[in-house]
Amino acid sequence: MPLTTIFFDIGGVLLTDGWGHESRRAAAEKFGLDWDEYSDRHEKVAHAIEINRMTLERYLDRAIFYRPRPFTRDEFRDFIFAQSQPKPDSLSVAAELGTSGRFFMATLNNEIMELNVYRIEKFGLRRYFPVFFSSCFLGLRKPDEAIYRMVLQITQRTPEECIFIDDREVNLECPRELGIKTILFKDAAQLRTELVSHGVALTDSL
Repeated sequence: MPLTTIFFDIGGVLLTDGWGHESRRAAAEKFGLDWDEYSDRHEKVAHAIEINRMTLERYLDRAIFYRPRPFTRDEFRDFIFAQSQPKPDSLSVAAELGTSGRFFMATLNNEIMELNVYRIEKFGLRRYFPVFFSSCFLGLRKPDEAIYRMVLQITQRTPEECIFIDDREVNLECPRELGIKTILFKDAAQLRTELVSHGVALTDSL
């Protein structure tokens, strides 16, 4: 069956991670946080914040401002948002696929609601993707098999006509078992090569 649908992860593929391990480490160093204490508090609420059962402000209350700090909420919040940067070469691939009109394009990612909306707007992702399947919208997150099944049900696609691109192998295991084609993202050049191997022609790869 020919491919009709391409799902992209966002953090680590199209953009840098939103609020991943490295960003949190950098925050701990910049703001003088005890890493073990902060990491423990973050992990306790990570699931809730990524499925929109906790707001970003409440996260700051629970993970950071449960005690007086020598910095402000605005300073810490601004640092969180500043971690998001584009991956231009990957965005170029998405743009080429999106403007071709040959595929249904959507994202499939785990993200905090406020950060997700910011990233979609800031980096113009609506230019390439009409639909965003995000953990904060669906109430499920990768690698839970249920999120992949839900996306197939919503789009009314069969697994065989879909491909999913993600930078983490653990997020590709369930979709692969369901019959979805997968690409473990390393860089944009490798992505182009693997898309071509799946029959997805790209201008720069011809």
